[in-house]
Amino acid sequence: MSKKPAKKVTPAARKAQRSGSQQRPANRAAPTPGQDAAERIAGALEAIATHLAAAAPCAEGGDALHRADAFIWHPEGRLAPVPHVSRVDIGLLKGIERMRDILIENTERFANGFPANNALLWGARGMGKSSLVKAAHASINRDRKPADRLKLIEIHREDIESLPSLMEVLRKAPFNVIVFCDDLSFDGNDASYKSLKAVLEGGIEGRPDNVILYATSNRRHLLAREMIENERSTAINPGEAVEEKVSLSDRFGLWLGFHRCSQDEYLAMVEGYCSHFGIKLPEEELEREALEWSTTRGSRSGRVAWQFTQELAGRLGVRIKLR
Repeated sequence: MSKKPAKKVTPAARKAQRSGSQQRPANRAAPTPGQDAAERIAGALEAIATHLAAAAPCAEGGDALHRADAFIWHPEGRLAPVPHVSRVDIGLLKGIERMRDILIENTERFANGFPANNALLWGARGMGKSSLVKAAHASINRDRKPADRLKLIEIHREDIESLPSLMEVLRKAPFNVIVFCDDLSFDGNDASYKSLKAVLEGGIEGRPDNVILYATSNRRHLLAREMIENERSTAINPGEAVEEKVSLSDRFGLWLGFHRCSQDEYLAMVEGYCSHFGIKLPEEELEREALEWSTTRGSRSGRVAWQFTQELAGRLGVRIKLR
């Protein structure tokens, strides 16, 4: 009996056979719309949980202080180490000797575990307020063992509301810490000053014994003059209207005022910088150029003296390296 010739399978039929073999088994039901939505919701919730876990405060807390001597505080709860702080040697800060000595003494007492005051450094721009804080920190640490070193943590003005969270992190830290806020001031209806006020004095927990606050500001009362005047003119009791805000600066036990320097002090700053960094120029020429530089800037200050020194060093091909 002759065999039937095999049927020729066309490419279209072969494709149909493959697609049929890949179909879902008959005993497995397709997901319902409700099940599909539940899976999507579960995936979204898992993604949210992962994001929140990543944004949570650092679990190591004060233990991170072992990594460096200086840090930047981030409001999500992270302390970022600063390996090299931008600062000048304390011996180069001229014209502020009295404020320097007072702050050094206060800082040293605190570093040694004795009572010390929170400090507000206020006054003229560019007169070395923030430079003094950083230089004082370095000076105190110069001959200390790692376990006894003072830590410096900078908190940015816009992050002041997270200050209580930082205090909680530092409360059990094994180091004494200076919390530093540069250019601190409040305008308009800004209510974040209340967080600072509670930490300074007045809150239930208050400031931890191992923490001290140093702040710099161009304003003695940390508030704009027009802000105080507006409060006073529109209030039923003008004195009480501004008392809460003005009392903020009163909670700093140490006030250090920085005023504009004289011509002689300005020239002493320039000469000190040039001598320290090996910038050589005839005395009369140095004085003439330094005064001309200050005239074009419209002021005399430590910042102007430093800017002139950088200009002169660059022009003469002298490299400047800060510690």
